[in-house]
Amino acid sequence: MSMPAEKNSVASARKKFDLVGFLNKYGVLLFLVALIAIFTVYNPLFLSARNVTNILTEVSIYGIIGVGMTYIILTGGIDLSVGSLLAFSAICGAYLMKAVGGDFVMGWLVAMLAACMVGTAAGYVHGKVVTRFGVPAFIVTLGGLSVWRGTTLIVNDGAPISGFNEAYRWWGRGDVLGLPVPVLVFFVVALVGYVVLHYTRYGRQVYAVGGNPEAARLSGLSVPSVLLSVYVVTGFLAGLAGFLLSARLGSAEAVAGTGYELRVIAAVVIGGTSLFGGLGGVGGTVIGALLIGVLINGLVIMNVSSYYQQVVIGIIIVLAVGFDTFAKSRSKS
Repeated sequence: MSMPAEKNSVASARKKFDLVGFLNKYGVLLFLVALIAIFTVYNPLFLSARNVTNILTEVSIYGIIGVGMTYIILTGGIDLSVGSLLAFSAICGAYLMKAVGGDFVMGWLVAMLAACMVGTAAGYVHGKVVTRFGVPAFIVTLGGLSVWRGTTLIVNDGAPISGFNEAYRWWGRGDVLGLPVPVLVFFVVALVGYVVLHYTRYGRQVYAVGGNPEAARLSGLSVPSVLLSVYVVTGFLAGLAGFLLSARLGSAEAVAGTGYELRVIAAVVIGGTSLFGGLGGVGGTVIGALLIGVLINGLVIMNVSSYYQQVVIGIIIVLAVGFDTFAKSRSKS
């Protein structure tokens, strides 16, 4: 006679709302919507077409790198050098373009290819040191942060390179059907990154390496090759982002990308990708990047000092990682 009562209790337990699970899945999106609402109430111009365009354009630069960083963090690694690598790639591309005569129409192609190749090569070096010599990614890329920034200063004696033609600047300031070119590039990169990660064999390998490297190795997967590839991808995207930023600013500067490491990692982690690897995705990174962009823009509108902006972002990162750890421990119990 007690069986129906037991079944009802089990059914009700299953139907019980899981607040932690819900927040773990939708919390970032809800926080983004709440921020937009708060800043709009404070200043209705926050949602003006011009301001929204500014936010999306700003987000697109570090969002592009964030797609690559998602792959790295999914494997349990990290790259602290992306801001410096962005600047180094951009100034190398601009320097080479000027060297071959930057006034011709297709000069931008020389700069873009050079920036992407430099970024790819640097990413290869990072990945090779990590996989071949077993040096922790944190140490390798921390060193890279200093090396690439210093090399950027050496290339042109710390001076910016400017004087780009209209075809070059179009990649940073132009638009297609009213949508800024950097935003379109970000959309394409994010879409490709999402499809590769979720619908290809390589994407499954990335998740496998991040989830359990030893199990992945025993199943016949070349773990070093996968690890090397994610640093190469991120280096390439850092080079591409560097080119776009130089086109937007109208110059390649040695100080470009300063602090982007924090923004990129924050976007990925806030977007739900676990620092322990094996969990997360590009979709969350896009939302995380938008959240960072909205937050920074809103704080500027509210006349909050840039010093406090860094404090707020740092606190959000700690809270995001702390909540992720709590949610995982809760699901295991």
